[in-house]
Amino acid sequence: MNPEPKRVLLFAAKLGYQTRSFEDAARALGVQLLYVTDRCHQLGDPWNDRALPVHFESPEQAAHAVIEAFRAAPPDAVLAVGDRPSLAAACAARGLGILHNHPASVEACRSKLRTREVFREAGLLTPRFRSVPLHPVPDPALLGITYPCVLKPLSLSASQGVMRAANRGEFAAAASRLQRLLKSPEIRATREPNLDQILVEQYIPGREVAVEGLLTDGALRILAIFDKPDPLEGPFFEETIYVTPSRFSDAEQHAIAECALGAVRALGLLHGPIHAEFRINERGVWPLEVAPRPIGGLCGRALRFALPGAAAEEETKPAGSPESLAARAAKNAERTISLEELLLRHALRLTGAGAYREASASAVMMIPVPQSGTLEEIAGQEAALRTPGITELSITARLHDYIQAWPEGSSYLGFLFARAATPAEAEAALRKAHAQLRFTLKPRLKTEHPATRQFA
Repeated sequence: MNPEPKRVLLFAAKLGYQTRSFEDAARALGVQLLYVTDRCHQLGDPWNDRALPVHFESPEQAAHAVIEAFRAAPPDAVLAVGDRPSLAAACAARGLGILHNHPASVEACRSKLRTREVFREAGLLTPRFRSVPLHPVPDPALLGITYPCVLKPLSLSASQGVMRAANRGEFAAAASRLQRLLKSPEIRATREPNLDQILVEQYIPGREVAVEGLLTDGALRILAIFDKPDPLEGPFFEETIYVTPSRFSDAEQHAIAECALGAVRALGLLHGPIHAEFRINERGVWPLEVAPRPIGGLCGRALRFALPGAAAEEETKPAGSPESLAARAAKNAERTISLEELLLRHALRLTGAGAYREASASAVMMIPVPQSGTLEEIAGQEAALRTPGITELSITARLHDYIQAWPEGSSYLGFLFARAATPAEAEAALRKAHAQLRFTLKPRLKTEHPATRQFA
């Protein structure tokens, strides 16, 4: 009799790209995914995935619905994709008795203000900061604000609404723009908390990196350090290229890893994936934020992990089966697995969860939005794909949809991927391929009010 498959409860937004990668990984492992999403409960089951519909903006209510649905037969693990589902996932895991991060730690990660307070209390490098009400638009002279500074929402992600101000005039303009964004129907519909406040903090100069990590009972393993070669100096902070392995020195990478460990310990995170952002300058490593989830969008496809062939065979080979010379040789070979498969293996404590990133360099470009407008035409895709080193081009924006540029926007036109012998070659391949692409975006007239579509 075949054993019942392992079951993983996956909390994900209804439009999330990453769920497809998790489906492929689950299929390869013989794992059953159980979905919890924020789609409308009145739609029935349009995608035939038997997902449980909940409201992520009410995490405790969402967790209660999940606990009631799975109390009789709890899943083996819980994972969350994206920021909004993470707190509901933590609450549900706690109620079901499944190893996960404490809800209070996840909630601290969801608030930029609380994250700053935690880092300051832990003695980590932290800029001067304060929360400011947006109604009315504040006068910086009355707040003791120095320049340059950064204004940001308390809970939005993907640098949406984040702006740098170099003087009083720029501060007033940015605050007014942020006020309009947070009052927009699209943002109000998310029901994010604290939309009437912003965080104002000292600008941190320096280079920026992202860290992908995996926590096991409080121990942090760094999966990858991504360099961000494009300067992120403002006035807006739309990200573009991630490249790994990092070109920082061994000493600097060690300092980044130590800072990441200090940040997750300060926040009280214990188990599962983390995605973190840091700035590095002459004073050291500054933690910007830590999210208890994997890297977002399709960016995870930039990571592949070498899995020894022996480990893969031992999980599937029947006991006592004869081995040919070829089969024994395959044991010494390696195959690569996706980030999503690694996360499923880790969540279920399967063999291979300790696989390390492949040796070659890899990079991803989140294709920037040059201006807000309706996407009318895309040209140059074939030429971009012919660029040496390019492994994939995925256009995620849809024709005839209205796409917003930063700081109001938070969704990219698509993703470009490259692999090469060195990080510099991978980065160069992305830039050359991107130069082949042409996106025609028609600006809307001032009298137009089309519905905007944001991509997960």
